[in-house]
Amino acid sequence: MTASLTTSHRSSDSPDQDHRALERAGLRPLVPVRPPLHLVEPEGQLQVHTATYRGSFSSVLSQAMRAAGLGSRVLIAQFLKGGVHQGPEGCVRLCGGLTWLRPDVPACLSEAGHPSGAAAVDGVWQFCRSHLRDGDIDQLVLDEVGLAVGLGYVEEAELLEALDQRPPAMDVVITGPAIPPSIVAMADQVTQLRRGF
Repeated sequence: MTASLTTSHRSSDSPDQDHRALERAGLRPLVPVRPPLHLVEPEGQLQVHTATYRGSFSSVLSQAMRAAGLGSRVLIAQFLKGGVHQGPEGCVRLCGGLTWLRPDVPACLSEAGHPSGAAAVDGVWQFCRSHLRDGDIDQLVLDEVGLAVGLGYVEEAELLEALDQRPPAMDVVITGPAIPPSIVAMADQVTQLRRGF
């Protein structure tokens, strides 16, 4: 058995000595190995912005435009606003990544049974539903989809199923005065706007 009279631990200036020894030998010091980064998957939210009055959409619109301007892929679908002859084939593209969609009807829809309203709103819904299924956008804004459900243009069960099966990284923002309680119950965040008078 052999014994050593030197201590087994290294002195605090040992790394500096090693570094100087490598420099004298013309070698580069080893780069310390860092632990690998653990990337966190982005997690989207289901947000509800509701008010007792129509026209509470402006804050969500500005947020969506800001996100698109910063590089996010955003789709804004206004289910009951017509008058601009859009439909899925006539989407407007803004800010590089913002797509704006309205139904192809001559005026805004405010009651059930409009002659071309059902087909036009269904076209908007099917367009949105495909994006919810494919996950090819970062943020989806569904304006007045609750009113569209209430007027019978969109089936509540279909909307709930599509929202439940959306990709985990996608943000969905639902706006309007009449949001079904089932959607409010599944939301991550609910904002209720009230008039200050």
